[in-house]
This record gives sequence, C-alpha cells and structure tokens, in this order.
Amino acid sequence: MKKLINDPSDVVAEALRGMEAAHGDLIRVNHDPAYIVRADAPVAGKVAIVSGGGSGHEPMHGGFVGRGMLDAACPGAVFTSPTPDQMQAATTAVDGGAGVLHIVKNYTGDVVNFEMAAELAEAEGASVRQVVIDDDVAVKDSLYTAGRRGVGATVLAEKICGGAAERGDDLDGVVALCERVNANARSMGMALTSCTVPHAGEPTFTLGEDEMEIGIGIHGEPGRERMPLEPADRIVARLLDPIMEDMPLGDGDEALLFVNGMGGTPLIELYIAYRRAAELLGERGVRVTRSLVGPWMTALEMAGASVTVLKLDAELTELWDAPVVTPALRRGA
Repeated sequence: MKKLINDPSDVVAEALRGMEAAHGDLIRVNHDPAYIVRADAPVAGKVAIVSGGGSGHEPMHGGFVGRGMLDAACPGAVFTSPTPDQMQAATTAVDGGAGVLHIVKNYTGDVVNFEMAAELAEAEGASVRQVVIDDDVAVKDSLYTAGRRGVGATVLAEKICGGAAERGDDLDGVVALCERVNANARSMGMALTSCTVPHAGEPTFTLGEDEMEIGIGIHGEPGRERMPLEPADRIVARLLDPIMEDMPLGDGDEALLFVNGMGGTPLIELYIAYRRAAELLGERGVRVTRSLVGPWMTALEMAGASVTVLKLDAELTELWDAPVVTPALRRGA
C-alpha cells in the first residue's frame, strides 16, 4: 500500500484538520464529534441542509459545505457511516429555526443513523425531514443497501436544494425539490481498478489488466458484470443505455450531464467519456444544457467513472446556476 498518510487510524482526523487550515474562511470543523459546518452557521430563518457519509469520497461531502450548498457534513471513518451523535450535533449546530433537511445516500448505515439523529434532534425541538437518494440503476439490494444505491445525484441534490434554501424556500419546498431531483436522476458507474482502504492495507477487489467491472458501487461493491476492457465509447454506452431505459426523459427534453471520476481517473479521460455521453443523448433528442465533469464523488484512488443524467426544468436549471461558495465548488459569487 502506497499512500500519502501517517497512521491509518488518523487519516480522517488529520484530513479534517487540513480542511480547517485550508478553508477556515468558509467552514468550521468540530472534532469531537466530527462534523463540518459553514463558517456563518447557523443562519437564522434559513432551512439548513445536512448530509454526510463515510470518508473516502472527497470532496463529497465536506467539500460542499458553504453558501449555496450544505450547511453541515458529517464524515464517518473511511467507507463507514457517521454515528447518530455526529449527525445530531451537526443538525443542532446549523438549525436556524426554519427546519433541517437531511440528504441521505441510500446505504443502510447512513439511513438508520440519520433517522436516529433526526429523532434525537426532534426531541430537542428541531424540525427535521429526510430525503433518501437512490439513483443508481446498476443493481438493487447491494451489499450496503436495501434498494438502489445513492450516488451521483446526491451532488446535484445538494447543489440544487442548497440554492433553494439560500433564496429562502421553506422546508416543505426544499424537501419537494430534493425529491424531484431524485425522481428525475439516474446514475451508473464502472471501475478499471479497485481502491485500497487505509486500515485494510490491500485492494478491496482484484481486476485483471484486461478487465473492468460495470455497475460498481462507490465502496467497491460488485457491479452487474465483470468483462474484458473495451474502448471508452463502448463503455459509455454500457453506462448510459440502462440509465435511459429507466429514465423519464425523451425527445426534446433538457438534461444535466454529470460525468464523475472515481478518484484515479485523469480528467482527459473523463472528457472523452463526456463527449460520447453527450453525443448519445443528442442522438435520442435530449438537449444537454448543463454539465459537470470531474472527481466530485470518489472512491479513494479507484480508477473508473460514473454517468449521471438529470432531467431539467426551468426551476432546476435556475437553482443549478445559483451562486455557490464551498471549498470544492465555487461559481457565480
């Protein structure tokens, strides 16, 4: 195992201290229990948005804390759900009196722990709602989930809902938007290599030099099929075809196309993939009017990519374009 780390047991704590040192103008970090909040939290009268999950998916979620996106993020150990006390503390820290939305990826530990945290926060007088993201069309009932996994649409939901909360929408409105994003987004990913969890010290799985895994999860969970490596255009078609089969998207519709890197894939390769995905959508009459390309929801150093398609309407487009200032994503401000 070759990694730029010290003790594997200190990886998350030391990374949080690094984020705090690098982005102290945008975020505050609480270390026990561990959570990240925007520097001006709580914002009185604004719906607060909290998310989180296992570390190792950076910049998800802590990199998206700031104006126009998340109010707080809870980092668990690598690929391990955060605990209810983290989530409750983060919820309390950002509650500005207008309610709190928990955006939760559909992994069993995340869902159960966020539910417990919401109950604890509500017992103290908070108003908390939860939306579970389950956009992965690759498999159902994976190792970590009951139902579809939550993957790339989480980034889009956090940005769009963050914009709605920033403009003053109430809790019901922000929840409805989050549910709309989830209902209109689909994702699928693939891997060229495994990743190595620091405390494990060895790859999660093994792929031959001429193999790839289609439908992989962001923790290294098995996908739909292991097969010989193919050219990029064929791989993209294998990801996009099942998305479109399951997608409420047709001729004349507008879409946001998100090509995500899993951590070890060069940006040049992601643009090759984006090019083909956009072409294939265009052949189906879908207009790609917004885009996101890059390693936004990773799996440590895994080489691979995922494709997410979100059906857009005027309001979702406006909120996607709204200003955002976070450590990872900044535009329009």
